[in-house]
Amino acid sequence: MAAHLKKRVYEEFSRTVQIPHEEAPAKKLRLSKPSKSAALHIDLCKATNPTDALQYLLQFARKPVEVESVEGVIRILLEHYYKETDNSVRLKIASLLGLLSKTQGFSPDCIVDDAINTLNNEKSHQVLAQLLDTLLVIGTQLPESPAVRQRLIEMACKHLSDTYFGVRNKCLKLLGCLGTVDTPLTKDNEGVGTSLGGVRDVQSIISDYFGDQDPRVRTAALKAMLQLHERGMKIHEIIYDQACRLLTDDYEQVRSAAVQIVWVLSQLYPESIVPIPSSNEEIRLVDDAFGKISHMVSDGSWMVRVQAAKTLGSMLQVSPHFLEQTLDKKLMSDLRRKRTAHERAKELFTSGEFSSGRKWADDAPKEKLDRNTVYLIASGACGAFVHGLEDEMFEVRIAAVEALSQLARSSTSFAEKCLDFLVDMFNDEIEEVRLQSIHVLREISTHITLREDQLDTVLAVLEDSSRDIREALHELICYTNVSTKECIQLALLELLKNLNKYPTDRNSVWKCLKFLGSRHPTLVLPLVPELLSTHPYFDTPEPDMDDPAYIAVLVLVFNAAKSCPTMPALFSDHTFRHYVYLRDSLSHLVPPLRLPGLVDSRCSLGSVESAQLFLQQSLNRVSTIQNLEAPGAQDLLNFTIRDLRRLGELQTELAGAAEFCATYLRCQLLLMKALQEKLWNMAVPLCLKQNVTATAAAQQILEETYKLEFLYSGLESRQVATIHHVRLQAKALQLVLTARTRQGLDPLISSCEKFLQDIESFQRLFLAELPHLQDSFVDKLLELMPRLSSCKPVEMVKILQTTLRQSGLLQLRLPEQIHRATATIIEPTGESDNPLRFTTGLVVALDIDAMLEHVQDPQNTVKVQVLYPDGQSHVIHPKPGDFRKPGPDRHRLITQVYLSHTAWTEPSQIEVRLLLAYSSSSASLSSPSPASKLGWSDSIDSLSPPEAAVEGTIPFSKPVKVYIMPKPARR
Repeated sequence: MAAHLKKRVYEEFSRTVQIPHEEAPAKKLRLSKPSKSAALHIDLCKATNPTDALQYLLQFARKPVEVESVEGVIRILLEHYYKETDNSVRLKIASLLGLLSKTQGFSPDCIVDDAINTLNNEKSHQVLAQLLDTLLVIGTQLPESPAVRQRLIEMACKHLSDTYFGVRNKCLKLLGCLGTVDTPLTKDNEGVGTSLGGVRDVQSIISDYFGDQDPRVRTAALKAMLQLHERGMKIHEIIYDQACRLLTDDYEQVRSAAVQIVWVLSQLYPESIVPIPSSNEEIRLVDDAFGKISHMVSDGSWMVRVQAAKTLGSMLQVSPHFLEQTLDKKLMSDLRRKRTAHERAKELFTSGEFSSGRKWADDAPKEKLDRNTVYLIASGACGAFVHGLEDEMFEVRIAAVEALSQLARSSTSFAEKCLDFLVDMFNDEIEEVRLQSIHVLREISTHITLREDQLDTVLAVLEDSSRDIREALHELICYTNVSTKECIQLALLELLKNLNKYPTDRNSVWKCLKFLGSRHPTLVLPLVPELLSTHPYFDTPEPDMDDPAYIAVLVLVFNAAKSCPTMPALFSDHTFRHYVYLRDSLSHLVPPLRLPGLVDSRCSLGSVESAQLFLQQSLNRVSTIQNLEAPGAQDLLNFTIRDLRRLGELQTELAGAAEFCATYLRCQLLLMKALQEKLWNMAVPLCLKQNVTATAAAQQILEETYKLEFLYSGLESRQVATIHHVRLQAKALQLVLTARTRQGLDPLISSCEKFLQDIESFQRLFLAELPHLQDSFVDKLLELMPRLSSCKPVEMVKILQTTLRQSGLLQLRLPEQIHRATATIIEPTGESDNPLRFTTGLVVALDIDAMLEHVQDPQNTVKVQVLYPDGQSHVIHPKPGDFRKPGPDRHRLITQVYLSHTAWTEPSQIEVRLLLAYSSSSASLSSPSPASKLGWSDSIDSLSPPEAAVEGTIPFSKPVKVYIMPKPARR
């Protein structure tokens, strides 16, 4: 009993009561980055000598600084600046102040007072110059603070009297970048008379230093004035005389800047009247400036000559007689001062009718005149372009040729007069000069007509070994007017010689003769019997149609016949047959002609509008495919694809759009066949063959979608989203087929995760296009996304299979302009049976000439593939210099491919084709990257890795077969 009571007592007094207490809030950790200013302060305090401090500052300059830390860092730098005695350390600190002031998002108005204070207390000239540069950076960063800019300008004016040229240079640069015309300034010149002080404007202060003793300061003053002009301020006309005097300066930098100032003033005040020194004559300012700059074409420095020649080309307001004087070294009478009749009569009266002979030279002219003051233009400026075209430096010759081009385009008479000079430049020793001369003559060809002697000089360039020179000359002849039929005959003869010497120029020569005939039909007409070797009474032998020279003659004649209806009467019977053949094989060179008994099938085609309507109707008809059974839907797709491909062959303008639609429908047809009922209602072992077919179809759909995305240009975002939608369907089909055929859960799990990433990527890239994808495969997947993310792989495969079979055809909307990237290999032609022989172990060069159409960034995407008979394949990436751009959306590839192989017993063919390289990562470049939002010190290590980019190549040219024969090396 006692034991029981004791137990009860212990139970009563040992009862524990738990009082619920509130949980303490979790402590939040704030990750703070180490202060840059504190680290810099510690480093500078550790420095025991100026060398260590300079090293710390150099290390600090290599590290980025956050916006919020800039002001603290600047305060630390200023604090050490005041303590530092070494000039080199203070110079580096001043440089860092300028760099930190450029930090994006930082406003340097808080350090203006400190920067000006350091400037006032500084004694070192080099540090002063650097501080002025820092003030310029601060003023540039504060364009909306006129008070700050005014203080900076006053500081620059105060230090303009410094003895060091670098300080004066920086002051003038600051005035040019920050000064304003309408703001009065006070120039403080200590120790100088008060007449130089007072209220003045920026331009007058800057112009005072045009006569500085240091040429670098004079150059800086001229550049500061140019900077005012570039900022939209009008330079005063009074500066013109000072700038003209600087054209004769001893230093080329000063003369170069003076040329620019004179040109600027000639454009601002072209009609102002300026007097000629030591005479009573007056001329327009633009004419006077033109004469003075023309004189600079004979300057001692070739850099000044280049600039003067380039400047002359932009002076289009000059008078015609001044312009024509640049082509003649002798002074024209128009530019001499004319004497009035009274002056001539007075001179005759004072000189007497006869000379008595008693006094030596008593009949000499009474008035002795200085040739440079009488003439309206300096004698040294006469024949400026002649001097420029004959200059020893090819840079000057190129600049003179370009200036002639600009002036000749604005003046027909000047174009006719400078024609001989440009033609003479075709014989220049430098290829670049010859090429530029040809391009210039091509630009002004509409204003000129070549004489026979000029044409003879032009055609002599066809012997040049450079392909670029010859093709540029062919293009020049295309747009050149000639005067006589002998010129046509001469041009044809020389072009045929060119064709015989350089067979690779065949297409260029044919194109040249096409335009030559269409521009001169009346001159070709009397030459037709001779060109076609016809006779009024006798039959002549039929020429060989495989002869490129005969085809060239026919191209000339047929293009002339288009504008000359009487010419076909001179054709023989075989000429009509040859016309039909060439019209089909070379339709881009032979125009449609109205010939008796012949109907051109190409002329009977419908218009582009009707073809566009047919294309749209075909797409609308396909949109009703949902209402048809599977066999009928597949037949409709097959017929539509056939019609679209035929439409692309007939209408070249719509070839890209038609081929794009046909390829898209082909993807839908493959998808429809892969999703047939019998494949999915049977067990896997019973339909292995159909399963393999469906797998191949999915892979083919993926390849076709990459062609749709990267082989066509002009696609809009909606078309790209449609292509990615089809690609996503193909990937879903691959995933379902993988789950049906493979065993094992791990590969299936990774495939499912990758597919979910593809869905998220699609949603991120094409968020704006999702409203246009209603009831599509992607739309249904996005609705089921929460379920797909949490379900098992087997259940996910079932959902994808059901969604795939229920999804319909997504309507395709055509963009405004769509073009297919194409490539045509011109050389090699693949027609030669003569093998290219080389020794085993060595290489042989194969010339490649191809024309590319609508290729984006060909330097990085176009590759050349060589396929050998044994299955080896070599892919060569051409150099960027091998690409030329003859026109918009057109590129020319001229390169060499080096071939090598082991010994063969007999010749065999290799295949050469062009490939277009692509990478799927380039499609997402337009989306904002998370890396673009990082700060200076943020790391990119924490970002998730991007998706694996799919890279590949697409053949986009027909293969060309070339015979080669590697022979064994002789022992």
